[in-house]
Amino acid sequence: MPRTLDVYLADRLVGRLIQEDSGQLQFAYDAGWLEAADARPISQSLPLRAEPFGHRECRPFFSGLLPEAEKRDVIARVLGVSPRNDFILLDRLGGECAGAITFVHAGDPPPRAPIEADYRSLSEQELARILYSLPERPLLAGEEGVRLSLAGAQDKLPVLVVDNEVALPLHGAPSSHILKPRIRRFRDTVHNEAFCLMLAGRLGFHVVPAEVRRAKDEPFLLIERYDRIRTADGALVRLHQEDFCQALGVPPERKYQNEGGPSLADCIGLVRRACSRPAVNLIRLLDYVIFNFLVGNHDAHGKNYSLVYTARGIELAPLYDVVSTVVYPDLSGRLAMKIGDKYQPGEILPRHWDRFARDTGLAAPMVRRRVLDIARRVTEASREVADALDRQGHGSPIIARIIDLVDSRSAKLQSDFEQARARDYKV
Repeated sequence: MPRTLDVYLADRLVGRLIQEDSGQLQFAYDAGWLEAADARPISQSLPLRAEPFGHRECRPFFSGLLPEAEKRDVIARVLGVSPRNDFILLDRLGGECAGAITFVHAGDPPPRAPIEADYRSLSEQELARILYSLPERPLLAGEEGVRLSLAGAQDKLPVLVVDNEVALPLHGAPSSHILKPRIRRFRDTVHNEAFCLMLAGRLGFHVVPAEVRRAKDEPFLLIERYDRIRTADGALVRLHQEDFCQALGVPPERKYQNEGGPSLADCIGLVRRACSRPAVNLIRLLDYVIFNFLVGNHDAHGKNYSLVYTARGIELAPLYDVVSTVVYPDLSGRLAMKIGDKYQPGEILPRHWDRFARDTGLAAPMVRRRVLDIARRVTEASREVADALDRQGHGSPIIARIIDLVDSRSAKLQSDFEQARARDYKV
């Protein structure tokens, strides 16, 4: 017999997710939502229509709300379900997701405004225990009252910060921050990501606010959610969002370009047609691409860029999930998305940035100016950020390695463009 989950956007019923007897998914917008004057799609890949969406059409969006890879497998074992059963995982985890989507059993009351009892304050000792246990129980799956979901293959946890203290949201209550512990296999990932995010902010980019904290001896990164805002009366409100894979109808297991995932041309095309201010957001996305290249974030795939649905319209989300992956030899040296026709950063020359401009419909002179401007400013800014982290007591040897990489890539870019100019290359 088919099973059904009601799908809410904030506190409004927008449709129903159905699992057929075959295990296939189907999504249909609610008739009342389609008739509403302010109705909007929950995804660029799921336009408003009365006809239901089949499995291939709707799965990329809904599966894209769930953890990936090993984390999904671990959660499934904890819950005693199949890791390939998106429906049951959304049923068990889908109380607090990315964006404003919430899943409720068919016919149950809609999500209600949270009360004080919907959060559990965490002592430093409890927080340290959770940080240490997340690899074995991702997202605290299976704990009483906990229905939390975030995409990605890294450990993380939605939390609420109140008066500078961390609390755990319960019963589908909204969170305000995302907590990311260190990755045990790799050195100082918390400091790596904090440095990269702070460096992006120092360069003037739109970036998520983040800070390094500790619980006992366990470091973690505390990141403010861009898809949550507070109203004048202090209430926490969800903003809808979706990553580029969801918006383009690409399932999460194909997030890398060489596996059929989005290219930079796909991403820029999405921003151009979806964003309310395409000119502003195209420049932002271009800056993100250049910055990820300079800091060696080779994991900047289609799920690490997002659209956020604000009162002003659809905008490119702030830069997030920026880690210099190159400083870890065990991780791939290939870019997640090609620049020009190259995946290997050492092979990328001015002509490949020109091809990137042609492929994406951007003006080549503007792309060259942005590349050189950021390359020239990033070296000094990186030292300023490193000094700031040192003063905060959050310095790390990994930061020096990132700075060496930034210096090398910045110098090569500037040298390559100078040589191109000397050959009468139109720069």
